[in-house]
Amino acid sequence: MASYDLSRRLVAEALGTAMLVATVVGSGIMATSLTADVGLALLGNTLATGAILVVLITVLGPISGAHFNPAVSLIFAMSGSLPKRDLSGYVLAQFAGGVAGTICAHLMFNLPLLELSSKVRTGGAQWFSEGIATFGLVAIILAGIRFEQKAVPWLVGLYITAAYWFTASTSFANPAVAFARSLTDTFSGIRPIDLPGFWLTQIVGAVAALFLFTWLLQPAASSSSTLSPEAKL
Repeated sequence: MASYDLSRRLVAEALGTAMLVATVVGSGIMATSLTADVGLALLGNTLATGAILVVLITVLGPISGAHFNPAVSLIFAMSGSLPKRDLSGYVLAQFAGGVAGTICAHLMFNLPLLELSSKVRTGGAQWFSEGIATFGLVAIILAGIRFEQKAVPWLVGLYITAAYWFTASTSFANPAVAFARSLTDTFSGIRPIDLPGFWLTQIVGAVAALFLFTWLLQPAASSSSTLSPEAKL
């Protein structure tokens, strides 16, 4: 990532977030046009989202780190992996890319460019779900980077595929994507008024994962240092 200048990294973040949102929104529209079964529609939405995450992280990760998520960028800035001066640029690129992704999905399905969502997603269970979903996402990323960096695209894609189904909120886990989804009155939408609760719990979940996994992934001091010189031979 360090070998790419900021402008290229920001374009990669915007492009990746746009393609992610276009997939989330577009696959939701396609699914509901093909079936009235909500469970089957969610399955189609899930598989498309998980698959595109693997692709996008694999091809854009070497350029920008493939965050596509302000909560993830915040965690990397807090941990020192992303220069703090770059954080605002990453977040703006992600939000702009998300909006572009919604517009692209609407254009592909002949819908208005933007349309405020009327889909209700609120309440304690939904908010708690978003905290859990984002906590798990950040935990998977941090542990994946620590133990099996090449597997991170698959780990993230598989985690989000699972989290669509084990969380009451269907695992937005991303403030920029949540905002972009408030601009579509389709299957994947969320009312704009419901965004603050999602954003708050997403950030809390992400920060909680950072603190826990910073400790959890810290190896213990080598016991060999306590051995006598004779015991080391």
